[in-house]
Amino acid sequence: MRAVIKGVARAEGSVAAPPSKSYTHRAFVVAGLAEGSSEIRSYLVAGDTLATIAGMRSFGAEIEEHNGTAIVEGTGGRLSTPRGELDCGNSGTTLRLLTGVAALDGVVVLTGDASLRRRPVQPLLEALRMLGVQAESVPGNGCPPVRVRGSTLRGGVARIRGDVSSQFISSLLIVAPYAEEDVEVVLTSPLKSRPYVDMTLEVMRSFGAVVENQGYRRFRVSAGRGYRGRSYTVEGDYSSASYFLALAALTGGEVTVENLNPRSKQGDRAILEILRRMGARITTGEGWVRVSGGELRGVEVDLGDTPDLLPTVAALAVKARGETVVKNVEHARYKESDRIATCSREFAKFGAEIEERPDGLRVLGTEEPRGAEVSSHGDHRLAMALSIAALAARGTSVVHGAQSASISFPGFFEALSRLVPAGSVVLEE
Repeated sequence: MRAVIKGVARAEGSVAAPPSKSYTHRAFVVAGLAEGSSEIRSYLVAGDTLATIAGMRSFGAEIEEHNGTAIVEGTGGRLSTPRGELDCGNSGTTLRLLTGVAALDGVVVLTGDASLRRRPVQPLLEALRMLGVQAESVPGNGCPPVRVRGSTLRGGVARIRGDVSSQFISSLLIVAPYAEEDVEVVLTSPLKSRPYVDMTLEVMRSFGAVVENQGYRRFRVSAGRGYRGRSYTVEGDYSSASYFLALAALTGGEVTVENLNPRSKQGDRAILEILRRMGARITTGEGWVRVSGGELRGVEVDLGDTPDLLPTVAALAVKARGETVVKNVEHARYKESDRIATCSREFAKFGAEIEERPDGLRVLGTEEPRGAEVSSHGDHRLAMALSIAALAARGTSVVHGAQSASISFPGFFEALSRLVPAGSVVLEE
């Protein structure tokens, strides 16, 4: 599918942010491990999260969905072995979190699509082995499919780098309450994407786990204190909201995004400060954020804790006056695409001068971006960010692979169309 997009003079209106993808993943995994029943409200229904829900069903959790609310009958950590391979689709979060869960089960093979099978998972497998679990990459290249021989989660100390993927650390932490003895997760390098670990700890504690955070270098989780079922409401997603907020800044418009917690632990809430530094005006209220656009100026941005914002910032940088430097985000190379390389290649087509660097981008913006034919490379965040850049460009653009947006935000193009004149965004098979 492709999106044919005409540039607009101004975007304005109001949309609601979809539920948080990161919180949805974590809530269903933890509720599926918990003792008793949980009610999960306002969760995200998208390709990635549906893969996690299906995975937890395969492990024996009973999940019934009714009009945006799910009732989860947890397993109490006593899992059923999935029949056949557990297919995680395109969802790296699903594969990484459920690899940890598989440590409580029999022999489980987890796999996914071609893109997922290129994403590294070796550091997680090595950390699980330190806790007594037999875990290996089936092809032997450190990537999926992975085979986990569970029921052997002894506990103890696991050492792992903190600068490759926070999902590895979250996977270890989430399953740790069901180890035979306490678990310590020791980071051998500084933690990047820290807010995602904060979200993991928040969900774990809300379901009753006892976990100690020692300066983000050592985490200790008490064994024998498994999760207990509870009611949990998923908050709105700042990652998905960032595209609409950035669109207002790019077009000099005014957009309000509702269903956003102004005190959220989500790292991508940093988009508000980035937009403010670039020249936009930010207004917040209880449950909403409004961005009013102005002349954008280039800035230097450290995205070490917020790698998912890279495509959004790249879109902003295309039209910003002067130079924008994005740094400390080399871990974005291990997402659905190598986001540093794909952002460099695709956003340059709008007329900006872009230099790809090992840890980020240098972008020299252009006052009048031109329409372009670009590709999402199967990356949902690139599909959405390229679409907002196209709306700020002169003429018509085509975004190939637009369907990738449904991985995290199935209603993205419908919501986007509410902010621009009719006919500005057309989807074609």
